[in-house]
Amino acid sequence: MSKKCLVTGSSGLIGSEVAAFFHENGFTIHGVDNNQREKFFGPQGNTRWNQQRLQGALKNFEHHELDIRNRAGVEELVKTIKPAVIIHTAAQPSHDLAAQIPFDDFDVNAVGTLNFLEAARRHCPESPFIHMSTNKVYGDRPNTIALKELDTRWDYADPAYAHGIAEDFSIDQSKHSLFGASKVAADVLVQEFGRYFDMPTCCLRGGCLTGPNHSGVELHGFLSYLMKCNLEGREYKIFGYKGKQVRDNIHSQDVARFMFEFFKSPRKGEVYNLGGGKNNSCSILEAFQMAEAVSGRKQKSTYVDQARAGDHICYYSDLRKMKAHYPKWDITASLKQIFEEIAASWRERLTAK
Repeated sequence: MSKKCLVTGSSGLIGSEVAAFFHENGFTIHGVDNNQREKFFGPQGNTRWNQQRLQGALKNFEHHELDIRNRAGVEELVKTIKPAVIIHTAAQPSHDLAAQIPFDDFDVNAVGTLNFLEAARRHCPESPFIHMSTNKVYGDRPNTIALKELDTRWDYADPAYAHGIAEDFSIDQSKHSLFGASKVAADVLVQEFGRYFDMPTCCLRGGCLTGPNHSGVELHGFLSYLMKCNLEGREYKIFGYKGKQVRDNIHSQDVARFMFEFFKSPRKGEVYNLGGGKNNSCSILEAFQMAEAVSGRKQKSTYVDQARAGDHICYYSDLRKMKAHYPKWDITASLKQIFEEIAASWRERLTAK
């Protein structure tokens, strides 16, 4: 009998990639998703196409139409399945939207996580619990690091951050956005279940997670949305920092590969900064150049001289702890490859409309 893998947010970018990857490695996949992304972001956030793709492509995939806020439903599902691993990627992912729907945001991000943790503790406490956290748990504290302004980007001036931001960076006394705060609550809960109840858990504090199966929208999905704007000849709005703000980008498949390594050799209450690292970092201006190189089209843009609240000026992950704990893992998809795959995926989707 094949092992069972329970994936929340299975129709999303990371969830769908994880479902496919673990399925390839012999797992039966139980995907939990209720297309809440469409309710949050409107028709452009619809992920049903990805759900249907998984149902058609993966023969051992079962979809569960369940809201993660439904505590009794979550417990019943975990009790029935008793998965060998739980991968929790479901979330309300937007800073800006969280301020408009604070209760929905907290109930999905924090309470939804607690629902699955407690169900796991009761019914499969030995199964690794892998939580997709975010680098926004650090709030705007990364903006306190001394920076230098270069032609097309900001970068760290302090040599202590030459490799990026490590896991011992403080999460305290900074502005997080309500989204960041709800994700901090979930992150600390996942660590605590690991430490207090001796369960195998980890928090993956993601940077810009990306790839060809992203339903990118203006409020969430930086590279996917930018590439879509470029291909459609649409204007992209730059919010503050001269367009020189920097993010590290990691392909969703490299995320799934790390999760698999953790599953094989789990630790308790662990935290990792999961991003593309310095080599896969780019500013918005640099991303424009890469998009134009792939499409051959000039990127239209407007500049709004107002940065988003709590937005990082420069953030890329220090990957050294991850590589030390899991030496078989490394980044495999370059930034150039990521742009090419996203462009190909959008061309296909836009043509199919």
